[in-house]
Amino acid sequence: MRGNRVLRTPGGLSVRLDVRSAGVVALLLLAALAAAVVLIGTGDFAIPAADVVRTLFGGGNAGQEFIVDELRLPRVLVGLLVGASLGLGGALFQAVTRNPLGSPDVLGLSQGATAGALVMIVLFSGSAAQVTLGALAGGLVTGAGIYLLSWKRGVHGYRLVLVGIGVSAIVTAVNGYLMTVSDIVDATRALVWMTGSLDGRDWTQVWPLLALCAVLVPVVLANARALRTMEMGDDVSNALGIRVERVRALVLVAAVLFTASATAAAGPVAFVALTAPQLARRLTRSPGPNLLASLCMGATLLVVADWASQKIFGAGQLPVGVVTGVLGGGYLLWLLVTERKAGRI
Repeated sequence: MRGNRVLRTPGGLSVRLDVRSAGVVALLLLAALAAAVVLIGTGDFAIPAADVVRTLFGGGNAGQEFIVDELRLPRVLVGLLVGASLGLGGALFQAVTRNPLGSPDVLGLSQGATAGALVMIVLFSGSAAQVTLGALAGGLVTGAGIYLLSWKRGVHGYRLVLVGIGVSAIVTAVNGYLMTVSDIVDATRALVWMTGSLDGRDWTQVWPLLALCAVLVPVVLANARALRTMEMGDDVSNALGIRVERVRALVLVAAVLFTASATAAAGPVAFVALTAPQLARRLTRSPGPNLLASLCMGATLLVVADWASQKIFGAGQLPVGVVTGVLGGGYLLWLLVTERKAGRI
């Protein structure tokens, strides 16, 4: 699985294919799909994997079709899309900042989306749709604020990380204040949302996420080569004809949209955006942002974490955000120790 291959089309175009990376993407995609099938069959009414597949293709009985198509499939699709969005968003942030700690969890994007949701819950007692819109707006406003505060003849990686950490601390304090002034009912509702959960997700969360991914993923992948070149520095990238600030701004907007929409759909699911790109890079052993591998890794991580929470504690007992938080926190500690030993922090 090592080495590169050059694929040539009849029209004269050539595409370089990293065989190992392609193999990793294929395996992660299969793992995500397999985990999704197992997760659909998990619950109080267990359904064998073969019956799940048959039902998805229209061959199940009426009871299986209702459970699979109406109750469990939307939740699993939201999990796949949220995980993919967080994995890809995290890869984009880490590519722009050139820092393995440059993720939405650290930069404050997740906290900003949480603040938008809390405003709708605490101040306006908003509906589920209004909370979703509030989270999306909060993430976008926070992302715009971080970008503007980081701007000084361009946006550079470490400045973006430092500003993001500062904004994250401020927004976290605002979130704490909103929780203290809320009544017990709204506080309970907000606390459940802030944990990050796929429980109760339906088709109304699937379609916006699917539409966003259908639009933004091709745009982001089209800039993958530019992102890989930008890892050599702005001067080299400019000399090679890449419009650095334009690519950086486009990628940051896409990353913010991925993160905010994922948070709006499932709450602030912790650490997927941080861990997925790094795990993908270690599997592919390839330089560059590894966008497709990070996307598939994020989807796999979230679905597997949701399956683990249901299998161990039962459906609805432990939100998936708790599982990813525990695993991701341990990974973050290991990453900090590794970076310190390497002399990078």
